[in-house]
Amino acid sequence: MLTACRTLQSLTHGLRTRAVLPLAVLPLAVLPLAVLPLAVLLLAVFAVGPAYAGGQALVDAAREQIGVTVVYDGRYQRLVYPNGDVPIERGVCTDVVIRAYRRLDIDLQQAVHEDMRGHFDAYPKLWGLLRPDRNIDHRRVPNLEAWLRRQGTALSVSDSGANYRPGDLVSWRLPGNLPHIGIVSERRSDAGVPLIVHNIGAGTREEDILFAFPISGHFRLPPRSAGDAARGESTYPAGALQAAAVRSGGYAGATRVGFAALRAD
Repeated sequence: MLTACRTLQSLTHGLRTRAVLPLAVLPLAVLPLAVLPLAVLLLAVFAVGPAYAGGQALVDAAREQIGVTVVYDGRYQRLVYPNGDVPIERGVCTDVVIRAYRRLDIDLQQAVHEDMRGHFDAYPKLWGLLRPDRNIDHRRVPNLEAWLRRQGTALSVSDSGANYRPGDLVSWRLPGNLPHIGIVSERRSDAGVPLIVHNIGAGTREEDILFAFPISGHFRLPPRSAGDAARGESTYPAGALQAAAVRSGGYAGATRVGFAALRAD
């Protein structure tokens, strides 16, 4: 078994250094039988990729809010800066995302505000503002979408659940063109569709809503890269900004039809 482990170690060294072919393209015949079970396990891990590990940490951080954030409240509130937050028992859909990244020591409030200070014209003009507002800008879905696109993190929108990985961010437009955002979970519905951790009107929950509404954005921002972006050191090339053609009034987030939509102004 020790020999098998050493053989596997030498093979997997190439995956780290890219000096040899990855296991996925090696004929199984060249692998000792004792190595095959470990090789199969390793292939499963590497198929997911490093973003998965960071994504799962983000999902776990979002899931911690379930049962803690129990109220949807989109009122405008003055926040400390940086690392400002509304009371933990309340918030909007964007707060689920903000708090999850902050749990991983990444402050989207500061990241969005600093980018808006330098590139205000690149952000949606939906609220009649003439300058950035660090109290609310990061809590508005269209602003988060714009910031994420500017980091080059936008992915194709798909109607296949297999294309959404744990930790991915998804945004929607609800009836009335209300914006909403949530985090893709590793858990799946009975139909195999990834669940979403979000707050759509009754606090943070994990629910099967990925394809319940039209998807407007799909993003993948691993926590490490988010930290780089927050420090102005994004590892992504500048993404082409696509202005969000939405009219969300003064809403900080979104709410399901039947819940009262609260203005953030």
